[in-house]
Amino acid sequence: MQDREAGFTLLELMVTVAVIAILAAIALPSFFGETRKAKASSEVQPMFNDIRIRLEGLLQENGRYPASPAGGEAALQPAGAPSTAKTALGDPWPILRLRTIGNDRVGCRYAWVTGAPADPIGPQATRFGFVKPASDWYYLLAKCDMDDSGAAPVGSPSDGFSWYFASSTNPTLLKLNEGD
Repeated sequence: MQDREAGFTLLELMVTVAVIAILAAIALPSFFGETRKAKASSEVQPMFNDIRIRLEGLLQENGRYPASPAGGEAALQPAGAPSTAKTALGDPWPILRLRTIGNDRVGCRYAWVTGAPADPIGPQATRFGFVKPASDWYYLLAKCDMDDSGAAPVGSPSDGFSWYFASSTNPTLLKLNEGD
């Protein structure tokens, strides 16, 4: 009787490696996209909750919301593009007496816009379908680039950023291009 050696042929190993490579090519981008989404949401949701509480408190104290920072939607803070060198919130944020989470560093850029029924809204609010109520209102914006690329993915119709929105009429966190 002849003993037969057990094992895998080179062809079997190559097919196995090819299958694993194909599965990884499919799964990894999805995994990293979900990681970016979770990272942004874990920062934006608590920040929006805190800003909302501060704005509502100022409404109770003063009878109106504080004026929007100069530039409205364009006054995203911290100034400049999000980057790996995360920056602290600057002016005009002290009016909200806002404390950022963790070490006073944020990865997204934030803006709040307040107004009365006759005041105009910005283009981002329009993108999210915001409808002004018949009373004073506000909305919150966050612009995130969680992979620090600053560019839209190839073939993407987005501007390369994830946008988040909430308002006095709808506190639900609305999202556009999440994970970009």
